Amino acid sequence: MTLSGLHVPLITPFDDSGAVAADALEALAHRTLDDGAAGLVALGTTGEPSALDDAERRRVVDVVAGVCRQRSARLLVGADTVAALRALGDRPEVTAALCLVPPFVRPGEEGVLAHFAHLARVSPVPLVAYHVPYRTGQSLSADALRRLAAIPGVVGVKYAVGGIDGDVVAFLADPPAGFAVLGGDDVFLSPLLALGAHGGILSSAHLATDRFAELIMLWRGGQTVPARQLGHRLATLSAALFAGPNPTVVKAVLHARGRIPTPAVRLPLLPAGPDATRAALRRLDDLDGVGTSVGGTGRVGSDGDAGGPRER
Repeated sequence: MTLSGLHVPLITPFDDSGAVAADALEALAHRTLDDGAAGLVALGTTGEPSALDDAERRRVVDVVAGVCRQRSARLLVGADTVAALRALGDRPEVTAALCLVPPFVRPGEEGVLAHFAHLARVSPVPLVAYHVPYRTGQSLSADALRRLAAIPGVVGVKYAVGGIDGDVVAFLADPPAGFAVLGGDDVFLSPLLALGAHGGILSSAHLATDRFAELIMLWRGGQTVPARQLGHRLATLSAALFAGPNPTVVKAVLHARGRIPTPAVRLPLLPAGPDATRAALRRLDDLDGVGTSVGGTGRVGSDGDAGGPRER
């Protein structure tokens, strides 16, 4: 079955001591599924995996896998190495691994294809390639995408090129059967869906999850007029949530709404400033019509009580 629908790459919430807030993560996972997500991503770049130690990474996957098992939801896990992939072999909840196109070294298209062919041969789970050339430095043509899709065990791509380019237009004009294209640039989700993408992996969808799920369903159902209208509004929200490095603003807004205990991120990230947080909250209010206040602590919001995650 082709991967489709909304997948939320979960943040890693931290408590006042700086430790992983496992209870908040579990509540967040349940909430996003309650609100219409088809699946979750653990240890995606939104989850700050490079800032976690091995035990913390295992704990994050344990928590999210437990929720997905309970809810019969899809689970993708960020894994970029042979060792990380093999570690998923004893986790039956994992639907696929999200694997970044090799960053920095710029191996060329042939190197990328050889890399994914190697990973797919040794991986116990299918692979979704994460194509984000403005971060990796490596572009992929439409022909390379087709060859990637032909590799046994590679079942999709998270497509995040910073806009809509000719390569994805050509690729989606005649997409390979069984290969998923999932939007990864939140602001450009709607036009990518209009071209035929199957869904998205979207940090913005921590907020207004139901509206992002609705947008995907509208485009997939051919309801173009309401899809365009909602797409414009969600793009404005996404732009505000990405006004700072991801996931800083998303965490600040979740904290202001009472859904995580702190807005903390780990270095090299720094917390979002109050102006970016207020701007994103205003955009969120435009969607849901709920007033939100950000006081001196930023702990008062409409989704929960001050100071902690919403209870289920």
